[in-house]
Amino acid sequence: MFVNPYRTADAQAMNHVYELRTYTTEEGQLPTLLARFGGGETALFEKHGMTGVGYWVPVDEPESANTLVYLLAHESREAAAASWRAFGGDPQWRTMRTAQPVTLTNLVSVFMSPTDFSPAN
Repeated sequence: MFVNPYRTADAQAMNHVYELRTYTTEEGQLPTLLARFGGGETALFEKHGMTGVGYWVPVDEPESANTLVYLLAHESREAAAASWRAFGGDPQWRTMRTAQPVTLTNLVSVFMSPTDFSPAN
């Protein structure tokens, strides 16, 4: 097992992790995705234990036309998995997804832990 020497003992004990997610939509669907996020999807994240740190759209083309990048905080990898399961099973999410359908052409999820010199630590 690899232990990151740049993490403090406190951070390691907490197992606090961040999840960087990047969604790429089919052409023309980013406005629908942004409306869905702004219209309640982020509140559902909070309901299921995921803390939204920030949500961004790239400035430069071509990504600015079809990409959403966001950062979530989780208590642990296990908590993240449980939160995503609960989110996926939430009837409110299913209604939202049906009302504002978006096709993703790519989804990237990267779990990260802060270094000992990070302000997030």
